[in-house]
Formats: sequence, C-alpha cells, structure tokens
Amino acid sequence: MGILHNDFSIDHVISSKQFSREALDAIFTGTDEVAAAFADRRQHTFSRALEGAVMASLFYEPSTRTRFSFESGMLRLGGRVIGTENAREFSSTVKGESLYDTIRVVNNYADIIVMRHNQQGAADLAASVSRVPIINAGDGKGEHPTQALLDLYTIRRCLGAIDGVHIAMVGDLRNGRTVRSLAQLLCNYRDVHITFVAPDDLQVLGDVKDYLSLRGVPYALTASLEAAFPSVDCVYMTRIQRERMTPEERSASAETDRLYSINADNVERLPERTLVLHPLPRNREIEEISKVDGRKNSVYLDDQVRSGLYVRAFLLKDLLS
Repeated sequence: MGILHNDFSIDHVISSKQFSREALDAIFTGTDEVAAAFADRRQHTFSRALEGAVMASLFYEPSTRTRFSFESGMLRLGGRVIGTENAREFSSTVKGESLYDTIRVVNNYADIIVMRHNQQGAADLAASVSRVPIINAGDGKGEHPTQALLDLYTIRRCLGAIDGVHIAMVGDLRNGRTVRSLAQLLCNYRDVHITFVAPDDLQVLGDVKDYLSLRGVPYALTASLEAAFPSVDCVYMTRIQRERMTPEERSASAETDRLYSINADNVERLPERTLVLHPLPRNREIEEISKVDGRKNSVYLDDQVRSGLYVRAFLLKDLLS
C-alpha cells in the first residue's frame, strides 16, 4: 500500500482539509524522489511503476497545466491516459447524462479519475459513488487541492521551509479556488501569517477566515498591494475569475487586474528574496516583461510548473500502489 493509503487512509484527493502535517511531510518526501528520478533521464526507477494502469482525464472546464501535468506524469510512470478536454461539450453530458452516471460508467474503464468540474461539490459527489480514486482537479469556486500541494512544495523547495512563512495572496480572492485550498493547507504549519490583498468586493470569503481563526492562523485584510511588499516572503498572484462573474461584476472589475499587478512601476519595490507565485493562467496581474519574469525568485513559469508535474505524478503513483 502507498503512503496515502497505508498511513493516512486517503482514498481520494478532494479537499486540502484532508491533509495533516504528517501526510504533507510524507507527500513532499515522496515527491522529492519523483523529482530526482524525472530530472535524471538515465534513471528508470519509476518508468514502469504504473504499467498497465489507466487514468481517465475528465475535464468539464478548460485546463493546460493541470491536465498536462497529470497526463505527463501518468505517461512517464508507464501508465496510459483516456479522456476529454471538454466533457461538457464532448461527452454524454451534452445529452443530459448525470455526473453520477458518468462516474459509474467511467469506473469500468479506468483505475483512477482526475476530474475538473464547473460545479462546486462535484468532486464530493464523484467520490461518493466511485470505486476508483477520484482526484479533484478543481470544482467551480470550491477547491483545487493539488494546486495547493504544488504551491507548498514550491515554497518548500525555494525557501527551504514553510514554517514561519508570511504570504500575501492577491487578486480575486472571492472566486479563486486555489486561494481557499492553499490557505487551508497552510494551517498545518507553525508561525504562518497570511495577508489577503484585494478590493472589498473581491476579498476572501468568510468560510476561509473562519477556518483560519479556528486553526489559530493570523491573517490580515488590505486593499494595498504595495503595503504588503516589504514584509512578505511570498506573493501569490491570482487572476480575476471573470467566467464566474455576472456581466455587471465583470464590468466593475475591468481595471482590477491592472491595479493589483506586479509591473515595471512597482517590481523594484519588491524585495529580491520574495517569491512570486501564480497558479496561472495570468492576465495583466503580472506583466510579461523581463523585469518581472526575469527575477530570480519569480518562479511561476518554471519551478512552480515543474512542481505540478512532480506532485501529481507522486499522487498517481501512491494512490495506485
């Protein structure tokens, strides 16, 4: 049995609340082994670990990094992939098939299902009826637990530790599922502080604040990005989730990503030591200029993306062990 099954009794990956500090330590140790093996193409330690296994990639919303990293990880481990990149349009959902029926059917074809859905709570429903492991690759405004795992893993690799980290989360915090999952995972670490940077209409919701208070994690709310710059170890930028807004809300947020951005005008005031992360895709909240992308600690296009491959490959390997 794998780490998740044997020690921590995790059959599905649905929410970041599932993970204890001990589980996270074990996941990151295992991920280090996967990263080392993938980095050295001469090593074939894991190249046949999942030979004969089939992963169903079931995506009801668009994805680049999440889908590709899961599929790449499965292939690199010797497994195979079936699926669709737009299940809302290119599956029997368009004919009225329920998610319940879809999951029951796909159970007969695959050993594990990676699912992204447009409705919050869909991953819970899928897990409740599935005989094979379900990995939540994002469910509406709900959660994105594997993104939070790779974000923490990136911080750990780049800074050496997660305990004591002060992180600023910036942008559309109301609609961003990555922020909810990452904030919840950070509650497993000591002396962590979170600053939520957003305009009032896009600030983090009460369920996140209540959970942080319950776990004793201090946080602050501010509408000023640059006020948070001097004291933070990490800046976690997020885009405006316009697809989850009404037309009126989209119109009102038209300039928000420009106002809450790292750009040529303010990047010089960001300490060199500070990590800049982004779950991607980005819009105007990080300008595509050498001054930002070229910073040593702007890790969103390389280290953070690679971490996604390593973490997700480990989860696949462990859940299918």
